[in-house]
Formats: sequence, C-alpha cells, structure tokens
Amino acid sequence: MKNYIAFWSILMKDMKNYYLKPPNISWGIIFPISWTLMFFIKSQSDVDIRGILPGVMALSVLFGTTSMLAVTITFERKSRSFERLLLAPISLNLLMLAKTTGAIVFGIINAFIPVFFASLMVDLSGINWASAFISVVLIAVTSTFLGLFIAVSVSEVFEAQTFSNFFRFPMMFLCGLFIPIENLPVFIRPLSYILPLTYGTDVLKGSINETGMIAPWLSFVVLIGFALGLFMVSTRNIQKKWIY
Repeated sequence: MKNYIAFWSILMKDMKNYYLKPPNISWGIIFPISWTLMFFIKSQSDVDIRGILPGVMALSVLFGTTSMLAVTITFERKSRSFERLLLAPISLNLLMLAKTTGAIVFGIINAFIPVFFASLMVDLSGINWASAFISVVLIAVTSTFLGLFIAVSVSEVFEAQTFSNFFRFPMMFLCGLFIPIENLPVFIRPLSYILPLTYGTDVLKGSINETGMIAPWLSFVVLIGFALGLFMVSTRNIQKKWIY
C-alpha cells in the first residue's frame, strides 16, 4: 500500500465518520463561536476587539482540536476499529499523523472564525498575517498532539472530554489569552511558561497588536519542541498499551 494513499484514506474516513459527532459540534464548533460572539458583542462599554482577538483565536484552536481527537481516537478504540488500523502495512507514526491531520486543519479553520467576525467590526489592517498564520498552525499542531496524548490515556469519550478540560480551562487563565501574564500572582507565573499555548498566544499578540513579550523565533522553537514531545509520548503509549 502506498503511504500517501493510506494517509489520505484514513484522513477522509475520519472527516466523514467523526467530525460531525455531537461532542465535536458542541465543544469544537458551537463553543468557540459562542465565545467569539460573547467577547465581540458590545455590552455597556466598548470592547477592544483587536486586543482580545489573539486570545479568542487561540481558544478556538485549543477547543476545536482537542475535541476532535477525543472523539476520533476514543470512538475507534472502543469499537476496536483502531486495532484493525494497527494491522495496516504502514508505520505507526504515519498512521497517527493521518489520524491527527484532520484535527489540525479543523483547528486552523476554527482560528479564523473569530477573524471573520472581527473583520466585520473593526479595521484589521497592519496585521502580520504570515506570522499569525504560522502561529495558528503551530498552536493547532501542539493542541492536536495534546488531544492525542489525552485520547490515548483514556477509554471513553466522556473521560477524554473531562480530562481535556483539566488542561483547557487552566490554559484559558494562565496563558495570557485575556489576562496578561504579568498581572498574574508571581508564584503562578512559572506555570504559564510550561504551557505551550502561552507561546502561541504571545506570537499572535505580537502579530496582531505588536504586544508580544517573547521573541517569535523562541516561541516557534518551544512550540515545535512541545509538538514533537507530545507526539513521541503518545505513540510510545500506544505501543505500550495498545500493541500486544
């Protein structure tokens, strides 16, 4: 079997069978859109849409990607169809890349839903779109591999979603999405810098509002490191727990 045919077939199967499952619709689509509208719609005072746009974009990617993996991996493991995929004449790394690519693409699309709404309300000129796009891609990759790590650690979809929230909700407050890291208590700030979303959000802030605090090249290196680490740990867990 040619590798690219196997890769494409697995990707298309997941997109057809799993991406409109209820957990994906609720957590991966409705939740990010709801957050976007909640933040962007004016209340009693004007909303700094450009100021919160990086955080909303990062949040949309995080929830979209982790929700996807929680469904695709755990559903197939429960139905034992994943075991049949393990018998395919392709490497485990290629198999897992095929299983995660769809979530990465979905996360990237999710990131630009807030951009669309923001463009209807404010002027988005002056944004470094190249840097912002690279940041979105790396956030999507790291978040997807975080979702993969969570999915291979549980056996039920609801367990995956619950375990995902253990990471997702702290990231909302610790990674500088809406609360600047420098405003956090001193003893909490070190936690922010061990979470990958911090670095992706900082690049987005620099790209959109020129308020980033970390050198973009350093953030990119850290994000790539997190992605590689999470992917390696996840595939090792699959080899140890699922391959007999």
